[in-house]
Amino acid sequence: MLACSPAFPNFFSFGVWGRCQFSERLICNSADNSSGGFVPLIVLIVIGECAGRQLHPLPSKVAGRHVKPLQSICLYNIAHRGSNGEFPEETVAAYKRAIEEGADFIETDILASKDGILICFHDVTLDNTTDVANHKQFANRKRSYEVQGINITGWFVVDFTLEELKLLRVKQRYGFRDQQYNGKFPLITFEEFISLALDAKRIVGIYPEIKNPVFINQHVKWSEGKKFEDKFVQTLKKYGYKGSYMSKEWLRQPVFIQSFAPTSLTYISNLTDLPKVLLIGDLTTRTEDTNQSFLEITSDSYFNFIKNYVVGIGPWKETIVPSINNYLSEATDLVARAHAHGLQVHPYTFRNENSFLHFNFSQDPYEEYHYWINKIKVDGLFTDFAGSLHNFQEWTSHQREGREGGASKLLHKIAKMISSYKANEKLH
Repeated sequence: MLACSPAFPNFFSFGVWGRCQFSERLICNSADNSSGGFVPLIVLIVIGECAGRQLHPLPSKVAGRHVKPLQSICLYNIAHRGSNGEFPEETVAAYKRAIEEGADFIETDILASKDGILICFHDVTLDNTTDVANHKQFANRKRSYEVQGINITGWFVVDFTLEELKLLRVKQRYGFRDQQYNGKFPLITFEEFISLALDAKRIVGIYPEIKNPVFINQHVKWSEGKKFEDKFVQTLKKYGYKGSYMSKEWLRQPVFIQSFAPTSLTYISNLTDLPKVLLIGDLTTRTEDTNQSFLEITSDSYFNFIKNYVVGIGPWKETIVPSINNYLSEATDLVARAHAHGLQVHPYTFRNENSFLHFNFSQDPYEEYHYWINKIKVDGLFTDFAGSLHNFQEWTSHQREGREGGASKLLHKIAKMISSYKANEKLH
């Protein structure tokens, strides 16, 4: 279950609103509020969409299918691997859910199969989030490779063709999240991911990461000396992604390209003017390509260099506001310095569960959103629960309207809910 404040119930949770909003292919009986009524429909989707190799049709060519533009008033709601708090990460289900819940961007990690097809998957190994261990035909595929200076043993994505990868089914990464969809969804390709965004009924941006480029370029070879980065940009161009940040072309098909590898971003700067974001890890770790510490990466001198290639940074939120014993300490000046260099800041990753929430927020994800948006003043958030962030943005937009044009009825309702909750707390 989600750790939602009683004052701000999560209307996007699976039991209330979500069952009726999963897919364009579903017809949901809104009068049925039973928890089991939704599962057979999911099974129908799985049977229908997984029968062939291609999970989702390529983008339609219908002109003018988008009627609602990308919002530019609030910070960006970035659905981290889709709404993976509800569905297994990087699946059609997770991405559809994020789109339905109001995400501005759907985020994905891009790796490559043995035969050079770009796929959406986070780990270089398949062990943690697929059922590869259950496939006896792949028992002899375990390998040991060095990845970013660490020796890892497992079933590696780069040792499987796309056809073989499509035989696998994805499972939820965290044991405390809903497990009922384990084994129901296959991996998807980068092109299938793009199709989900382009066929949405409003403009939905994409936020793909060039994942482990050094490792991928070592183990996957393309013709004509092409690199992972070349194939990545080629795919974006194939589907019409072009233009600098906030240009007319970009606003029609928004995209941010992200990577932890600075050389990948500087390399593709010669291939496309699409906006790029440099990801920032733990300050004590080092980049996979330049062997710089992320502490060095966040220096003013480096910001002065990298701003010629990127429009922003994507830091781990602990690099912005460190914590001690699960309590936040004083914020660093990272956001202020990045903004001074004209860089946006999109921290990761925001999750609703109590185990991820600092004690400062009293197990309330909406309090966390308020802190990061209004006090730290970041420009976007990577979240596992896109619906919760959208919920918060809707409420706070009503709050702004209330200040400008009279009291908001919605705010009065929320205030009453808070008062009622606090009164009950005192009684107990």
